[in-house]
Amino acid sequence: MALPDLTTRLGLETSERIADGLGGHATVWRHLGWLWAHLDARSGREQGTGAGLISVVQWRITLRAAPVGDPRRPRPGQRFRLGPRLFLIEAVAEHDGTGRFLDCFSREEDLT
Repeated sequence: MALPDLTTRLGLETSERIADGLGGHATVWRHLGWLWAHLDARSGREQGTGAGLISVVQWRITLRAAPVGDPRRPRPGQRFRLGPRLFLIEAVAEHDGTGRFLDCFSREEDLT
């Protein structure tokens, strides 16, 4: 099996809830660091919402592995940033039996 070509630099972000001063909260995204990755588009579709149509693309994003519990290991609910593009992480799994790489199954949404 060929090694993944990790040539795309992605920012890893996590969400935090902060008080909005009116008894509720707001969600903000905090940058955790940079990771080198390989992006592979899997499937795409248009999804109708109340606001119109959204283009949804599923991605497999491969990067170097980190042990479970390590802050460098992405988790579902976090996201990757590539400039203005955002990839919400839905699942994380080992790439193969060697344990050297991880696959992050992510969703990118774009309003059309």
